[in-house]
Amino acid sequence: MRSSAVPALPLAQRVRGLEMPWNRVLSSATGPAGAATALGPWHPQEFAAECVETISEAGGMMVFVFRRMDGAPLAFRSGQYINIDFPIDGPGAEPVSRSYSISSAPTEPWTFSITIKRDPKGRVSPWAHDNIRPGTTLDMLGPVGAFHLADYDRRARFLLLAAGAGITPLMSMVRTVHSLPGQADVVLLYHGAAPDSFAFSEELDFLANVDFRIKVLYCLGDRECGEEWEGRTGRLSASLLDELVPDANGRQVFACGPEGYLNSATDLLRDVGVDDTSVFMEFFSGDREIRAEYAEEVAIAGEIAEEIAASTEEYFESQPAALDMYEPEYDADGPVEAVGAPTEAVDAQAAVPVEDEVEIEVVGVTDDTLAEAEPGPASDAGSAVPAESGATASAMGPSETNADDETEIVDPAALPTVGQGEHTMSFVRTGLNVCVGEDETVLQAARKAGVKIPANCQEGMCGSCKVVKLDGEVDLNHQGGIRAREIDAGKFLPCCSTAKSDLVIDA
Repeated sequence: MRSSAVPALPLAQRVRGLEMPWNRVLSSATGPAGAATALGPWHPQEFAAECVETISEAGGMMVFVFRRMDGAPLAFRSGQYINIDFPIDGPGAEPVSRSYSISSAPTEPWTFSITIKRDPKGRVSPWAHDNIRPGTTLDMLGPVGAFHLADYDRRARFLLLAAGAGITPLMSMVRTVHSLPGQADVVLLYHGAAPDSFAFSEELDFLANVDFRIKVLYCLGDRECGEEWEGRTGRLSASLLDELVPDANGRQVFACGPEGYLNSATDLLRDVGVDDTSVFMEFFSGDREIRAEYAEEVAIAGEIAEEIAASTEEYFESQPAALDMYEPEYDADGPVEAVGAPTEAVDAQAAVPVEDEVEIEVVGVTDDTLAEAEPGPASDAGSAVPAESGATASAMGPSETNADDETEIVDPAALPTVGQGEHTMSFVRTGLNVCVGEDETVLQAARKAGVKIPANCQEGMCGSCKVVKLDGEVDLNHQGGIRAREIDAGKFLPCCSTAKSDLVIDA
């Protein structure tokens, strides 16, 4: 039992480094020892999974998103892989088994994704690209592998080295760090063969922009590149590491790529002072010995899965009640398949219709304020702001639309008001006034009133809740999640801001 004499620490001080959510499941346990008792759900299992989406990626890769047929989440650690049976020779023939790293984050376990690069000379990857579509069901075994982030790491300073398709397990790690609070520090050095060969580059760029904990460096090898290339060039070397990551010694290194790339990395990491115990590697190709090691891992995982399947009910009953584990239903034939919405195959290349953003004019907001609130892209500012504010009659209702220029005119004074507090926040796109106290953050009051503002870390670090302030003053206490020029443009982070006056917010 915790002593009431222990003062409550701010969340930013309690959460350091990297801590997976499941570490908090057993609240009575402490530290890594507690995490060890929560490993049950991460034992490998045999299951069937249905493809629900395919997404083309750069570098000849394809992302396949799956969900388990029994409706259970897939519990795994970022960096692990699963073994998949591919019915290449037909449903009656012996399937071809291959292992692929999971590229999604374990913090979103209801679906998971693998990423496969097409090898024209390969047997499995071309078949997967040409045949796996939404609705395709495959037998799988997993999760497997010791190449993964720790459950609990107070240091949490990582150097991720990726080459080509080796980005796959590291992408899971980057996504995981971004999705969790804490003070991790990630540098990803990503080598590719051509400027257009970097998979996930759009998402990586976005994460690097919104999450100060993540730094992404692209590098071409010794190949020629055009003048438009703004990244680095040169093979992985000690001098390149010294230049780009001078504090490599002191970081945990996770490296994945071709065998030659990793062999070179092994030597040069020693040259820059990284201890062997801080280096973890995953081979995407290898010699006979490496392939034998992988086969042995999969065989052991299969044995564990069989043991668990033989005593499933006892297994779930043996888990601590605090885990509140998902348990699938069973009948005489095994797990009952979940009943969900049928999967419908769609053209992944088809254009998705996007509704035009309606511009808003706000009654009473000065032209100076709007001019300072520089319009930005939807992913950055959340919405565009008109350059000018028209002088609108206050007799208008809460909002009206001008059909000629598709501009919605909003009068904050006419919006309905909820909540209690010293100041009023007008959310002009939501159409609601929310009262907020001086000690309550803008995000807390907004969510309490039902105003939807996306937010991840909620500590002023990731910048995911960034919105535009059209009028009023806030006390902003961020931790690097917003740039000075963005603040100058009228943006702020609702998660770490309190109102100092009445506010008008573009949300």
